[in-house]
Amino acid sequence: MASFQPIPKRIAIIVHRSIPDGVTRAEEIARFITEQGVEDVRWGTFQDAVLMEQITSGQLDLLITLGGDGTVLHAGSIGAPLGLPILGINLGHFGFLTEIQRGEWREMLVQLLRGDYRLEERMLLHAEHWRGDRRLGSWHVVNEVVVCRGQFVRPIQIETKVDGHLLNTYVADGLIASTPTGSTAYALAAGGPILPPELRNILIIPVAPHLSMDRAIILSQGAGVTMTVHTTHEAVMSVDGQPPVPMLDGDTIRVVSNDYTIQFVRFQDAGYFYRNITAYLEQNPLTGNRR
Repeated sequence: MASFQPIPKRIAIIVHRSIPDGVTRAEEIARFITEQGVEDVRWGTFQDAVLMEQITSGQLDLLITLGGDGTVLHAGSIGAPLGLPILGINLGHFGFLTEIQRGEWREMLVQLLRGDYRLEERMLLHAEHWRGDRRLGSWHVVNEVVVCRGQFVRPIQIETKVDGHLLNTYVADGLIASTPTGSTAYALAAGGPILPPELRNILIIPVAPHLSMDRAIILSQGAGVTMTVHTTHEAVMSVDGQPPVPMLDGDTIRVVSNDYTIQFVRFQDAGYFYRNITAYLEQNPLTGNRR
């Protein structure tokens, strides 16, 4: 790959606190990067208030994550509004979004510090939770927004509109509004299609629909979707697998394309996506099903 990207001079390494010896590993990687001539390297966890302040104040050129896809998702929602590229080193289970496996980080970081990499931009969503005329929360979404039933094993009704026009009222366990990135996550588990990462379309897919439309729908680029809950029991919403947010009857989730994008550092050519998805589908590391 031709060297055409800026060499990062200010780097933060963030590790998921559940990773055994994660901080020790972060220190080791930081020491290696410093030995390559980078003077400004910081490390810590998401619970490190000083590090998080440094990241969110825009003092950095690159954010390296240590963990799995969940760590990348969390870091991505923080880094995207700052235009901060993300480089994932897989120390977790699945690691589909990560770029470097645990045994190859030294050689790949040397390549990074030559500027020999590319930046891959991916779509984000912007989601808002509304109760009447009150906005209760908003999120930057890397993978998906899910509106679903709570602990009661009964479906809910989700009135769904695209750009203000009624699409369908789903009777289902839930409904997913996904980015192309998220099409390989929960949406895939629910039977949805796999979308190439460079697309900018929202994917809509029901979860366990009951006598209701059961097909996924790919919206036109730029289209937005609203999901209004009708239920007599518990319903919740969740963004990128974060803790669920309770929803009441009549609450609405509005989802549109985000003005921000997430940038991933990539060393492989663009065809890596198809090679990786085939490999992961054939040998899911979560089950130990390796050939």
